[in-house]
Amino acid sequence: QVQLVESGGGLVQAGGSLRLSCAASPRILSSYAMGWFRQAPGKEREFVAAINRISNNPAYTESVKGRFTISGDNAKTTLYLQMNNLKLEDTAVYYCAARVKPELSTSRVGYDYWGQGTQVTVSA
Repeated sequence: QVQLVESGGGLVQAGGSLRLSCAASPRILSSYAMGWFRQAPGKEREFVAAINRISNNPAYTESVKGRFTISGDNAKTTLYLQMNNLKLEDTAVYYCAARVKPELSTSRVGYDYWGQGTQVTVSA
């Protein structure tokens, strides 16, 4: 059973930073592509970032490029999302996701496992 547990969310002022973590079952991190999605109230869950497990190249949605960084730590079986220069529009529940293929996907239907989410709130 694959389990993903997010942490690191919270309340931060605009311009501030947060680092999200996703603790994954030990066997999956090295071969499964993983990503972050977010869902704001009244909106669809949207892609934020993902990492390709073959090339380790990341992909980001346009609105977070230059501000967010996705990384993985194989030894600790943890996925991270470093979020800098946060904006009001980044407020959402952030979800960690994993898929049973090493190639990343930017579509939520491409992922097989999901965490419960962690709330990120950016205030003015």
